[in-house]
Order: sequence, then C-alpha cells, then structure tokens
Amino acid sequence: MPQPSSPHTTPAIYSTLPLTAWTAVALLWFAGGSNYLTRTTITTMRGSIIEDIPMTDAQFGMLTTAFLWFYAAVSPFGGFLADRFSRRLVVIGSVVLWSSITIITAQVESFGPFLILRALLGLSQAFYIPAAVAMIVDFHLGPTRALAGGIHLTGLVFGSTIGGLGGWLAEKYGWSDAYLYIGIPNLALAVLLFFFLRDPPREYRGSMDAASPAEKIRLVDALRSLARPGPYYFFLACQAVQGGVSWIIIGWIPTLMREQFSMAQSTAGFSSLGLLYGLQMTGLLIGGFWSDRWSRANPRARIIIPAVAVMVSTPVFVATGWFPSISLTLLGLGMWGLAMGFLGANNMPIICLVVDARYRATSVGIMNCCTAVFGGIAVYGVGALRDAKIGVTSIIMLTAAGVFTCGLLLWLVNVSLKKRDAGAPQLIPAT
Repeated sequence: MPQPSSPHTTPAIYSTLPLTAWTAVALLWFAGGSNYLTRTTITTMRGSIIEDIPMTDAQFGMLTTAFLWFYAAVSPFGGFLADRFSRRLVVIGSVVLWSSITIITAQVESFGPFLILRALLGLSQAFYIPAAVAMIVDFHLGPTRALAGGIHLTGLVFGSTIGGLGGWLAEKYGWSDAYLYIGIPNLALAVLLFFFLRDPPREYRGSMDAASPAEKIRLVDALRSLARPGPYYFFLACQAVQGGVSWIIIGWIPTLMREQFSMAQSTAGFSSLGLLYGLQMTGLLIGGFWSDRWSRANPRARIIIPAVAVMVSTPVFVATGWFPSISLTLLGLGMWGLAMGFLGANNMPIICLVVDARYRATSVGIMNCCTAVFGGIAVYGVGALRDAKIGVTSIIMLTAAGVFTCGLLLWLVNVSLKKRDAGAPQLIPAT
C-alpha cells in the first residue's frame, strides 16, 4: 500500500470544493473570534472584577494561569482527536462547551469558583485550534495556504481586540453582564457551524490507493514521529517563548500602561490591545500573501519572513524599558503585533514543512500545550514580581529578552530544515 505523503511531497489531489473551502474559513473566522474574546476579555476588566471579588495581583494572574495550564494539559489530546476523528465535530463541541462556561461564569461570587471555571474554559478551548487550523490546511493546498490561515487568525485577533470592549461593558454594566453578552450569542454560532461547516478530505490520503482502507491514526505513532529530533524541536521552543512574551503583553500591558501613564481602564485596554491586534491582523494578511508568493521559489520563506520581523522588534522593547514613554510603548506593541501576524499566518505552513501530514493537528496540540504552559508561568510570574515590588523597567527588559530568544529559535528552525533537506531526496515541497 502506498505510504501517506511526507511533509515534503506535493499531494496528489487538490480540493475540488473551493466554495466549501472558503466557507469553512469564514465560519471558523467567527468561531476563532469567539474563542479569543472569551479567553482575553478578563484582562481588560480587572478593576471591575476585583471590586466585587477582592484578590491579589498574583491571584488575578492565577485566573489566566489556570486557564492556560488546563488548556496546555488537554491540547495534545485535543489535537489527536482532530487527527483521529471528525475535525468538524471537535470544533462544534468545543464552541458549545466554552459558550456554556462563559455564561455560567457570570454567576460566580467568589475567587474559588471563578478559578475553577477559568480552568474549565481552558479545557474546553483546547480542542478548537488544532482541529480548525488542520481543517484549513486540508482545504487549502499550497498557493492559498498561508493566506487562508492568516484570514482565519484575523478572527482570533479580532476577538482579542474587542476584548477591550469587556472593560467598557464592565465599567458601564458590570463584569457579570459583560460575560452574559459574550456567552449567549456564541451558542447560536454553534448552531450555524453544525449546519454549514463541512469536514475536508485529509491531504495525506490523496497519495493513497483509493481502494486501500483508511489508515487509523494512533497516538503512540504520532508521538513517536514528532519526537524525532529536527526542526520541529526548535519550532516548539520558539512557540513556547512566544507564548510567554505574548501572554505577558496581553495579561499585563493594559494594567502597566494604566498605572505608568495614568490612563483609564478602558483607554488602556483599547489603546494597547487595539494597536497590538490591529497590526497583528495587518501582519496576518500581508504575511500570508507574501509567504504564499515567495514560498513558490523558496519554501523556507515561510520561516524567514516572521523570523526577521521578530528580531527587528527586539531593539524597540529594549528602548521601551530604558526610556519609558507612551510613544515607544505603543511602537513596541505595534511591531510585536506585526511580527506575530507574520508568524501566525505561517504557523501551519511551517508545520506542514516540518512534520508528517498525518499528525498535523497533534503537533499543533503539543505546540499549544507548550505555549500555554510558558504563558501561564509568565503571567503568574509577572504578578508575583509586582507583588515583590519589582519595577516596570525590569519587566519590560525581561520581555525584550524573550522577544530576542523567540526570533533566534525561529531562525534555527530555518537552519535545521535547510540541513535536513540538504541530506534528503530532492522532492517538490508542499508549501
């Protein structure tokens, strides 16, 4: 029986359902927006929450850490389920769960139940991204892969951007109502997904004999394949560091700006996250389009473009730490957002270059696990540093070191892939 296509071979078939493929991107755009809105809105209404539920900075940080660690623990299993079973059903089930948990969260009155529900929210959302991004790369083979993935991720970024609305709603109506306004419409979205979202054909099956039985995906085989030393290791490390940096920015920059520059809660949330996510959306579209074009001549363009963008961001973060100003802070946020857009659009195309096509969702689940673990450590760590009276400058410089490390690891993915491909048979890359 012919073997499934490797990450370096062009698939034998292409999607014959272009309308279905782009419909899936559109539907998942809304689902992704819901996913990130429900997870990040808490950071912009901190003041309103702690007025009703008193807690220390470390405890407030733990709310995000609990989300991230449960998200991390379940992500590899969520990715495996998306490889093994229907990706469509995994997506729909995840949306139903996190919408219900968001509605229930509006009713809590103490820290303990709030912490438990944040952990359950992380568990419910862990299934979505591996299934969704794997669906998109199965629908979009090659020339539209990064752009389609980038468009989907603009939905996630849009959800994070309007997370700033949570701070305004919390100030005007209370944080509980804000959670209700977010949770209830998402249940209607799950109904739309049930009727209109379709499963794509699996790309790796395109190179198999039509008469051959479908191969069952086994977790042990996936883990054994992904455990082989190579560029995936560097990419995993890059994503872990990126998770720490991003969650420091998402979790604490609105608060740090409010305190350092005497801003209102809503103003700090909108200005920081609005700029960050606005430029990230721009980067997702530009980076996806640019990568799809350049990768035709050099597949490693998927890696080079975001690596350079991340490295260029480092000096601005250093300058922000030494010379605090609102202009430098916003410039650093904007450059990081643009770099994260370039990286986000190319995440799955990079995965397609470095792992077996059969285990893409599992590899994303493991990657999300590492990202969330380091993000949780970073968010809690900054809260602990603030409780210990560590200054903003030190926190910003720590963030700058993370930005540089992220870019360096991403470049090592490029170097490692180049060395591996130099010793491999010369095949046409599936970009």
